[in-house]
Amino acid sequence: MTEHKVAIITGSATGVGAATALSLASRGYHVLINYSKSEEEARASEAACQAVGAETLLVRGDVADDGACRHMADAALAQWGRIDALVNNAGITSFAGSANWDALDTATFQNIYGVNVIGAFQMVRACVPHLKAHNGCIVNVSSIAGALGIGSSVAYIASKGAINALTLHLARTLAPAIRINAVCPGLITTRWFVDGVGQENAEKIRAQYENTVPLGTACSAEDVAEAIVWLVDGARTVTGELLLLDGGMHLGRAAPVVRA
Repeated sequence: MTEHKVAIITGSATGVGAATALSLASRGYHVLINYSKSEEEARASEAACQAVGAETLLVRGDVADDGACRHMADAALAQWGRIDALVNNAGITSFAGSANWDALDTATFQNIYGVNVIGAFQMVRACVPHLKAHNGCIVNVSSIAGALGIGSSVAYIASKGAINALTLHLARTLAPAIRINAVCPGLITTRWFVDGVGQENAEKIRAQYENTVPLGTACSAEDVAEAIVWLVDGARTVTGELLLLDGGMHLGRAAPVVRA
């Protein structure tokens, strides 16, 4: 068994997941990098982690498949003999727009739930026995969508609300052996967002967001990763927290600047 701590980060080929894997690798963790489609990007994420001295495992698997979730846990144990942290980052959406809430077909809704909610649950179930052995922790990557009821689609909004509720329930159930928290970012300026809405729309949405929220800025992947790493590697007395990373969006529109 390695003396290094071990983290599994789902959906860690790009964006928040890749930034989190690199941050934990930089802190001495060995990391399991998971992807479902983006193999080239996943290998780049793995190489970045190796460059800072981490041991890595690259595992392809869709978290909606319970067998794939169990395989990830088994692979980490076979390689390193322990699991200390699980970051449930894998997520999908349909950029249907929340106004078109009734446009989604049942299959799309179920697919989003399968990854965003059931996938997270299955990963927790696969990892909990091993996390308990090391007083480990779990961080779920949720969204401000689950707190405010806004977002890219009604299925995505509902799935993030479900993740928040799951986090609160499991924080009670798994204590004191395991801490579990969620981060709830607002707009994140990642490729995932740009690919979903297009470059021009992405720039417009970002400008509108940054002109509206009190702090005047959107999140980067690294901003979200920083919060995740704090919840993983610090925050000793924090569990059941839904940490809003939204530039103050939940406070309402930014107040106008008053000049004397």
